[in-house]
Amino acid sequence: MAGPGHCRTRIAPQSGAGFRLRKGEVLRVVDPDGEQVSDLFAFRDGEPACSLSSGRTIDYAGKIYLTTGDVLWSNDSRPMFTIIADDVGRHDFLLTPCSQEMFEILYRHRGHHPSCLENLLDAFAPYGIRPEQISTTFNIFMRVDVAPDGAVAVKPPLSKAGDRIELRAEMDLVCALTACSAEGSNNGTFKPIDFEILRAGAA
Repeated sequence: MAGPGHCRTRIAPQSGAGFRLRKGEVLRVVDPDGEQVSDLFAFRDGEPACSLSSGRTIDYAGKIYLTTGDVLWSNDSRPMFTIIADDVGRHDFLLTPCSQEMFEILYRHRGHHPSCLENLLDAFAPYGIRPEQISTTFNIFMRVDVAPDGAVAVKPPLSKAGDRIELRAEMDLVCALTACSAEGSNNGTFKPIDFEILRAGAA
């Protein structure tokens, strides 16, 4: 687990990390090598019924692609994060975290495949979070194009090596973050994700 300050933590390819984030602290997520997606999910610390909501966020933002100045909302309509800096400008809530079932259904994969859902579950386990409590994640650096007919296509991320996004916590949070395990989301390769927790006023 990471603590406050400018100490950078590396999430190995196809894995995840869990941590607490205090109100006013800033989560900085960095793509060290480029073209790597990171899934973020969060709950209000001590109140797991309050969780990050894709639907509320898209509804209140009035758009599907989120960037600097946008707020990520909870399922009970409370601000959870504000994006305060963003080098890429392309992140979304469109697709759920990859799972074992997804690899089997979409890609006919046989046998175990690392997945963001599995890694989120492992990261949240010390906080007592159950599988059914995790829903659609904030897909950092992910690029999903939407055609006029509504068809979606996952394309290589636009993030370059060293690009970052910074999210300020608007309440005390329990968070989990992954280095995405889906080949199609990361231009065919698996790379790490770095993150830092910055004290209020230190970002």
